[in-house]
Amino acid sequence: MSKPPSTSEPPSEKLCFRTTVHGTLFNGRDRHLTTMQSDDPLLLIPDPPIEPEPGVWVHLPTGDLLGHLPPEIAAWLAPRIYRGARTRARVLRVHGPETPSWRRLLIEVTCEALS
Repeated sequence: MSKPPSTSEPPSEKLCFRTTVHGTLFNGRDRHLTTMQSDDPLLLIPDPPIEPEPGVWVHLPTGDLLGHLPPEIAAWLAPRIYRGARTRARVLRVHGPETPSWRRLLIEVTCEALS
């Protein structure tokens, strides 16, 4: 398990890291947290590449939006996805309403090496 890089340059090696999901309270997205369990798969979808600062959005396999990755991760992960790196994400831990919203959902992301 490695710590995600904090630079805007996407690293070339394979990565596996943990991160929180932000924005889970907007538009009732938190309703999905009550049904989620460890190891549930998630989808990571970047904004279109024309965005000046593209985000990476976290979705359930059904397409429902949960939130987004922190901007410092999206800054290098979105370009890496555009360049063809495959990513996988899964739920590690879900906390309840006693936890600040930006810390409620912890996920693990695995991103293939770029060739």
